[in-house]
Amino acid sequence: MPAAIFGFLSLSLTDVIDILIVSLIIFAIFRWVRNSTAINIFVAIIIIYVLLVVADALNMKLMKALLGAFIDVGVLALIVIFQPEIRHFLYRVGSETKISSTGRQVLQKMFGGRQASMDNTVVNEITEACRRMSEQKTGALIVLRHNDNLDYIISTGDKIDATINRRLIMNIFFKNSPLHDGAMIIQDNRINAARCTLPITSRSDLPAYYGMRHKAAIGITEESDAEVIVVSEETGRVSYVKGGNITTIGNMNELKLLLGAESGQSENK
Repeated sequence: MPAAIFGFLSLSLTDVIDILIVSLIIFAIFRWVRNSTAINIFVAIIIIYVLLVVADALNMKLMKALLGAFIDVGVLALIVIFQPEIRHFLYRVGSETKISSTGRQVLQKMFGGRQASMDNTVVNEITEACRRMSEQKTGALIVLRHNDNLDYIISTGDKIDATINRRLIMNIFFKNSPLHDGAMIIQDNRINAARCTLPITSRSDLPAYYGMRHKAAIGITEESDAEVIVVSEETGRVSYVKGGNITTIGNMNELKLLLGAESGQSENK
């Protein structure tokens, strides 16, 4: 009798492969959400799905219909609630594959889209502004756009479209300036916008001394290929953020090398 009830446990090679693939998917999702608030919801979904499988095996039609309707509605609700996290996950999946890089290059050649790399003058102006703001302990958050579109970030701030100049950068981030609170967006060798709002990372493993600027820098670099320079208002420490990873800058030459290396990569694409 028990064998008849749980007849679905008669496994073939296809079933084993199916189970392994699903297990890998569940494991990958768990690694993605384990340090976020979504972990409890993810566990709840797994429990509900297990109950649905059991109800189906026991031919409990009412319970199966109830749980099935709950999952159908719940999936739509989760897509709406966790839209930023889903976008982040899909971006990571795409950015960590060679297919994404190759596809991007093909599209750029087809449509002529090519991100202009920063020249030495621009790099010098940015690093010199950061050096002075570091000495004065002026907080700053500078986003350097590359290939990924940041229009949704630019729309949250004020458009500027100005030539990159160290004095202008310092004036924008001066504490009494109306534009100092938020991020500056630099693209195509120009200051495109200021006072922009960046997404905050959901990571819970960051050191306590990282403030909101650092968390915002990590957040935008998790969602895009942008690089970010952060100047701490409390310590004057300069940090470089790329791909969600923070590098503390010891001197401006180190920052120039990082920006120059990134510019070189963009130029080669």
